[in-house]
Amino acid sequence: MPLTIRIQREDFDIAAEIAALSAGRRDIGAVVSFTGLCRDEGGTLAALELEHYPGMAEAEIGRVAAEANARWPLMGLLAIHRYGRVAPGEQIVLVIATSAHRRAAFEAADFLMDYLKTRAPFWKREHLADGTIGGWVEAKDIDQKAAQRWE
Repeated sequence: MPLTIRIQREDFDIAAEIAALSAGRRDIGAVVSFTGLCRDEGGTLAALELEHYPGMAEAEIGRVAAEANARWPLMGLLAIHRYGRVAPGEQIVLVIATSAHRRAAFEAADFLMDYLKTRAPFWKREHLADGTIGGWVEAKDIDQKAAQRWE
């Protein structure tokens, strides 16, 4: 099963990533994708600054992606997470899961996104519209509760 993990500063092209993951495959019956965007938080946010430990972040996401592959019959799984400064409206994360059937693809993508939202080794700091730098963003309780269903 193709498993691709990329952490990059530059933006990504969703259609190109789906095409690459499913190219030449006539056995894929489902492609599920999720794209996370930076919100402006009601006009108060100018940007998010995302940091990570190179190498460690890829390895950890790869470990969780391998767990998804063990849980569901996948044909491909891709996770791209950006780092650096990301402005409201810009893409931050992309998860794509492919499978013969939709349920496996939906659940694997949801599982991987729950991990990325709660436990992936990324740190996010807010740059506010008033020019100040805010604090580091913690995972929200609602995201933590969503991730618990996979335990």
